Amino acid sequence: MERTARAASTPTPEPLPAGDVAALLDGVPRQRGVVAVTAPSAPGPALLLSPWRLPAGRPHRLRLRPWLLLPTPTGTPVIFAYTTILALTSLFASYAGPGLLHALYQDSSTDVAHLLRTPVFVLLASALWVAGGLLSPFALAFVLVLTALERRIGGARAILVFLTGHVLATLATEVPVGLAVLVGHLPDSSLHRLDYGISFGTAASIGALSGLLTPWLRWPLLALVGYSLLADLLAFQDPMTNWGHLIALAIGTALWPAVRRWRRERAQDPAVALAAA
Repeated sequence: MERTARAASTPTPEPLPAGDVAALLDGVPRQRGVVAVTAPSAPGPALLLSPWRLPAGRPHRLRLRPWLLLPTPTGTPVIFAYTTILALTSLFASYAGPGLLHALYQDSSTDVAHLLRTPVFVLLASALWVAGGLLSPFALAFVLVLTALERRIGGARAILVFLTGHVLATLATEVPVGLAVLVGHLPDSSLHRLDYGISFGTAASIGALSGLLTPWLRWPLLALVGYSLLADLLAFQDPMTNWGHLIALAIGTALWPAVRRWRRERAQDPAVALAAA
């Protein structure tokens, strides 16, 4: 009777939580008040599309993946194809005769005369040439910026951003030239000036991409690019083109709401995370 009563008065031990049981089975003592560490969830699309990735089993270290900064056939097929075309046209320009090259540039020029006759053709054809060659600053910026844009918002939308800046900045600089010729402030030869290249679209893409970066990257990037474009304008060597670069950069920043919405939509797409894994 005494043993039975003593047994009845002994409190029943409470079962350990599942995290405590797992910790004890693994041989790891669990301190009081420490929350059990759960397995990390699968990285989201925003992380998978970044040049930096957390290695498995070492969440405190970042692994740099520099190849994500460059276009690839599978990761960024649209910009990879566009970059290949630009490389081919630049290679052709390096070996073509001066007369043939000038004729091609003139036929692709978005001057007022061509915009009045074949606007769609010249707006597209002018974006197939790199003024200054593949080693020019705008060529390097095109590769890095458009690749980053495609990884964040998709290839079609990245090209849409590029073409928006390319077309609007071209019209913003050429229409005043046409009006000035019409009222007699400029000679008729201004209607046939050479105007081609990817610089307007690239400047707009830089402005758009800055809206997707963290503030400590966004504002230094805009300040650096803006200062460079303003310095070119003050040099007064090609004021119409320099104004076009600044206008294109402003167009890109005006696209921040759109590119941010597109990035959110792309981040919620399960197929993006699967393809990037």
